[in-house]
Amino acid sequence: MSKTDQKRRAVIKGLPALALAPQALFAADRKDRQPNIVFILADDLGYADLGVYGNTDFATPNLDRLAAQGVRFTQAYANSAVCSATRFGLITGRYQYRLRGGLEEPIAGASKTIGLPPQHPTLPSLLKKAGYRTALFGKWHLGYLPVFGPLKSGYDVFFGNYGGAIDYFTHKPGVGPEVPEDLYEGEVPVHKVGYYTDLLAERATEYIGQQDGKQPFFLSLHFTAPHWPWEGPGDEAVSRDIGNIFHYDGGDLVTYGKMVTGLDTAIGRVLDALRHKGLADDTIVIFTSDNGGERFSKTWPFSGQKTELLEGGIRVPAIVRWPRRLGAGKTTDQVAISMDWLPTLLAAAGGAPDPAYPPDGQDLLPVLTGQRAPGERTLFWRYKANAQRAVRSGNWKYLRLNGNDFLFDVSVDQRERANLAQRHPDVFDKLKGEWESWNASMLPITPDVRTHGVNGKVQADHYHADGSD
Repeated sequence: MSKTDQKRRAVIKGLPALALAPQALFAADRKDRQPNIVFILADDLGYADLGVYGNTDFATPNLDRLAAQGVRFTQAYANSAVCSATRFGLITGRYQYRLRGGLEEPIAGASKTIGLPPQHPTLPSLLKKAGYRTALFGKWHLGYLPVFGPLKSGYDVFFGNYGGAIDYFTHKPGVGPEVPEDLYEGEVPVHKVGYYTDLLAERATEYIGQQDGKQPFFLSLHFTAPHWPWEGPGDEAVSRDIGNIFHYDGGDLVTYGKMVTGLDTAIGRVLDALRHKGLADDTIVIFTSDNGGERFSKTWPFSGQKTELLEGGIRVPAIVRWPRRLGAGKTTDQVAISMDWLPTLLAAAGGAPDPAYPPDGQDLLPVLTGQRAPGERTLFWRYKANAQRAVRSGNWKYLRLNGNDFLFDVSVDQRERANLAQRHPDVFDKLKGEWESWNASMLPITPDVRTHGVNGKVQADHYHADGSD
């Protein structure tokens, strides 16, 4: 065989490899590509309000399907038992008690000093630094204009409400013609017609449809559902009749079910938009709640509710789907908390926290990908109303409520009924001491800090035998 023929055969033999090279490069590119991130936050959703967490009163097929396609947490916690405090922990990756605004339970009303400082690093600002587009649709609740706002803290785009709650139809934080709407496009007030849950889903699907795949995006979709006022998608008449959107005389289990199913339907639209755009495999989707459930929610097997450090007030549903990296149909008993999502998502995106503001949260990615087994955590809470404090350490939980001290093994006593403080005084003293040390490292709770609690005047199951509150 001539040297020419040998060269020709070598070239021909190498053609298949050359033909495969672009595919191999594309596969490598997909493996290393920064994932898109969609972070969906419900408002006041109870631990067992989804079918996949045990609810049988109404259906949540889209969120149940999301759990079947990803990883479901059984021991996820919120940073606080109330809205804005948890949001400080979520967006900074740190205990909210490090910031003055994070002490509020929750923020109520405009202030030039109470809010998230624009100079503080945040999850969106750090992802933006890593090359992401960023958007928030929905509830901000971390301070008001002109000093505070999402566009000042890392988001490129914002549509939603600045405060804690708005009517689902009037989009007002109160009742009456003199009350302005709390609905904004960026920092400009806007007027829209429609059920708020649906409006947010519409904006999110539009945003996803606008992505070109050339730059990763971080979309925060923070619903107000199923927070009061108690209005389902077809309850505009209720909106016209209520005298106060914080209405203790409203709501029932049927209405609450309509609100949660409306939320599930809206999320289904967003998940469909990812699929139709071909982005589902390369997108991390997280769903969780900002605190435990309120009046009509299901928190079984836990006791307690929003504003309380009992498990029902801080244990929340949490689901993560990332087809490219995570398996489907899995559950994890890893103890997690809202502030974990900042270091976790930065790790997934190839970013890093600001070294001047080290996270108190933990990177969960090694556990989610199976590289590390779930490990024990020690987490701390405090809540001004009813002088509450709590520690979760391993399976143990120390709780103080209205001057009463408790020690529970929450791995077997989810209802928090068997007080083991006298049976295990060494554990009790250790956790109590750890809480005191941790508390001393946080900003103090001062008399001017606002708080909100539930008592016997507004909720019959919170009566006191002596008639006091």
